[in-house]
Amino acid sequence: MLKNKANLKYFLNQDAKANDIVILNGYERFLTIFTPNLLWLFIKYLRHYEYYLNANKKDILSRIKRKYYLVKYKKLSYKLGFSIPPNVFGPGVRIPHYGTIVIHPFVKIGANCVIQTGVNIGVNNGGVPTLGDNVYIGPGAKLFGNIIIGNDVAIGANTVVTKSFSQSNITIVGVPAKIIKNQKADER
Repeated sequence: MLKNKANLKYFLNQDAKANDIVILNGYERFLTIFTPNLLWLFIKYLRHYEYYLNANKKDILSRIKRKYYLVKYKKLSYKLGFSIPPNVFGPGVRIPHYGTIVIHPFVKIGANCVIQTGVNIGVNNGGVPTLGDNVYIGPGAKLFGNIIIGNDVAIGANTVVTKSFSQSNITIVGVPAKIIKNQKADER
């Protein structure tokens, strides 16, 4: 959770690295000069809003900045088709494409997650998913309920996950989801 400037800087650097954004001397160098990278701007606004939301500063300038980043973050959410609440992602989030992404506010996702379009991560029977680090979520995947997804997991396109897969280094696909590749078993 972002509570200080050092955390904000760390999260932004990890997010920039995950999204192939080069930051030199505090300034971003985009590959294209004339068209803004809206996905990167969304992540930046989200991180700044998280910081000002969690820092709980009472001074007027911090409250104004929190409102400013909230408006920017919400505006880009609507434009890009995202329903992503604050304080869900760990550092290093990558969203490669515009399109509908819906995530419940109580979901927790670890570091270095890649999330494609058409993904829905939500509540079922009062529980929400918890995802580990280095998780890839393919286009159209749906994750519901009180489930745990381990580290280094790839979730295939249009997969429906309603049970836990706490193992690491696996690939899961299908409706309902099942393991099709276990990296550790393949290495033997």
